[in-house]
Amino acid sequence: MSLLRLLVEHPFSSEDPLVHTLDGSLTKGEVLARVEARAEEFHGLDGQLAPVAADGVEALIAMFACFRAGAVYVPINPRQPQAAIDDVTRAMPEVAVLSDAAFVLWTSGTTGRPKPVVHTHDGYIEIIDRVLEPLRAKQGDPARPPSPNLIPVSMALNAGIYNALFGLRAGAPLVMMDGFDPSSFATLVARHRIRSTVLPPAAMAMLSDDASIESLAPLRYVRSITAPLSPFQARRFADRFGVTVLNGYGQAEVGEVIGWTADDARSHPDKLGAVGRPHPGVEIGIDDPDGDGVGELLVKPPSTAAGLDPQRLTTGGFVRTGDLARIDGDGFVWLEGRLSDLINRGGNKVHPSEIEEVLVAVPGIREAAVVGVSDSRVGEVPVAFVAGDTDSDLEAVCRRHLAAYKVPVRFEWVDRLPRSETGKVLRRELAVPP
Repeated sequence: MSLLRLLVEHPFSSEDPLVHTLDGSLTKGEVLARVEARAEEFHGLDGQLAPVAADGVEALIAMFACFRAGAVYVPINPRQPQAAIDDVTRAMPEVAVLSDAAFVLWTSGTTGRPKPVVHTHDGYIEIIDRVLEPLRAKQGDPARPPSPNLIPVSMALNAGIYNALFGLRAGAPLVMMDGFDPSSFATLVARHRIRSTVLPPAAMAMLSDDASIESLAPLRYVRSITAPLSPFQARRFADRFGVTVLNGYGQAEVGEVIGWTADDARSHPDKLGAVGRPHPGVEIGIDDPDGDGVGELLVKPPSTAAGLDPQRLTTGGFVRTGDLARIDGDGFVWLEGRLSDLINRGGNKVHPSEIEEVLVAVPGIREAAVVGVSDSRVGEVPVAFVAGDTDSDLEAVCRRHLAAYKVPVRFEWVDRLPRSETGKVLRRELAVPP
């Protein structure tokens, strides 16, 4: 089915407010009318790529207008530097479009140049339904309308598109932000009585740092998205606002495959540092685990993005994620970092996330990243890049909490860590020789 049906067949009447912003609302009828008018812009592009630089409501309208015209939507974040936008437009002719293609996303490019990911209409419906169906099955009152779905991330990202389409598939109205701002977020949460939403780690940090935000009531649950969330930042946000923070796991190519249910959150509070358990229909495994059970996370969802690189598939049909993880006795998945980030110091494996967690726990340290740099004697050594201000002896702190081979050989102070538009640390920009 076409994703356009999620809008056209939404249970609201044409007079019901469907999309809310900080400044007002649009009814379902108004949204459909704007989609029809915008579709004229994409006339004649049936089956072809249609790049659109927009965000917020305008991006939502443009996406459905592309679907209406049969074009393949290519979201471009207008806040990106022009060089990044040029990279996307230059790469578009190389994208192989399938007959059912809905939109094309680009991977975050944390370890190299971004690569296109083609999602089909039917495939994306499955990605949504694997998470939504269990929630529908446990819904107490089927006649009760779903709560509004707040989307505090860019509509140029998979997270924005997913949460908008998820909300419409659930029959919910949408609350959209045109760029994240802590004050606006708090206002929208209170105005629309938002009890559950998603947030990137960077947004949680902004809210925790903003002294003017006294409360996020009635918010109760936040799912972390787009980038790894450190336990330190999760605890800080939870303690500040009394909100339960849940991790989750997915990739643009496979959708969300691991997450939390409300039941799990209530019955396993000691597991809240994990990313959850696999969704129904998703198989997982660990490739080549070490003595602690840590190895590359393998996932096998019911469907994946079209054109997935066959080199990422095992003979059993599992997708190699490139992430290091372990699975505990209760089936909860704990991330341990990226396989490409693993540092081999003379045969000893060093997980950067373990060192980073020690560093960000030091008062005054805002963020930290550890990368491996080449060393003629032992192959690689860890170097820490730290943002913040402290009088603590960081080397001494690390020696108190870590094995000697995990202690960084030096500490570099920076104003901030380089990050992608999804908030992931661009380690390749930090990996410089000693």
